[in-house]
Amino acid sequence: MSRLGHNLENSINVVQKLKQVPKAGLEFGDFIIATTCNSNYKIRKLENNLFEVSGGWFDRKGLSPTVLTIRGCTWGGSIIKVDIIAACGLCMEFGNNLITTPIKKIVIIKFQNMN
Repeated sequence: MSRLGHNLENSINVVQKLKQVPKAGLEFGDFIIATTCNSNYKIRKLENNLFEVSGGWFDRKGLSPTVLTIRGCTWGGSIIKVDIIAACGLCMEFGNNLITTPIKKIVIIKFQNMN
């Protein structure tokens, strides 16, 4: 993965331009499908900042679906953007300390649009 910025200010400026899913933009029942370099994750927004997650590592460990928090997104290091769920080019960090590979694609399915 190429470096997105050389310092915190550059990193913040770069992340503003990425396709991202803000936590505040999700409502109960909304789905996100996040495709990383290695896996696909299906994420459903629950109440109280909790998410039902399946796919990827959770499937491989026999833990799908599981309910946990999503801390935010990182570049793979210790800088974390806590106000987003997913952003293309960044890694998701789950409440169980799992950090994904970089996200390549995000699909949002609003609960109100489901049949």
